[in-house]
Amino acid sequence: MPQIDLNSKLTDSLSPAGYDLLNFNPAAAYTKLVVTGGGNPEALPLLKSTEPQTLLTKPITSKADADAMLSGLWLWHDWLDPSHRISQDLHSSTGSFWHAIMHRREGDFSNAKYWYARVGNHPVLASMAPFASDVINQQPADKSFLKLIRDGWDPDVFVDLAEALHNKPSDPRHGAVVALQRIEWRLLFDHCTRAASA
Repeated sequence: MPQIDLNSKLTDSLSPAGYDLLNFNPAAAYTKLVVTGGGNPEALPLLKSTEPQTLLTKPITSKADADAMLSGLWLWHDWLDPSHRISQDLHSSTGSFWHAIMHRREGDFSNAKYWYARVGNHPVLASMAPFASDVINQQPADKSFLKLIRDGWDPDVFVDLAEALHNKPSDPRHGAVVALQRIEWRLLFDHCTRAASA
């Protein structure tokens, strides 16, 4: 089964500024299923000074995908509103994907499902199931996890899991859902990085 290392190198086109944002306080980044209040205040100055064109070492060939990268980085540090402002202006399946994640992480679960429905057949959805299987296979048997990958990755089931577990950090399934959330983010961010400078 494939494995994803969240600390491994991304595509060659990600700039040092992009890596700086990814590696800024990595232990705290993207560990909440639902974010209340603002994001990481220490990351805010770095995020505010970042423009999409500074995230790549190659010329941008898709401004929308470069903007999507920035939307994802705001989410990585739990700043939902700035991410939302970017993603709602991206009229693509990738923009809808970031938009769905943002609403899930703010706890607006029905709206998250609405935006996931607009994602369509995004290639990241197709690639999630094998990575999710690695995480799920390490957990005790649980019907909610099995439903998640029964017919491939099901983002609606994932939204339901996040809703059920976001305020139960002591539940043994909580850590697995956080791990799945981080994998989803990484696969989508990698997709955007490749597409932005293809």
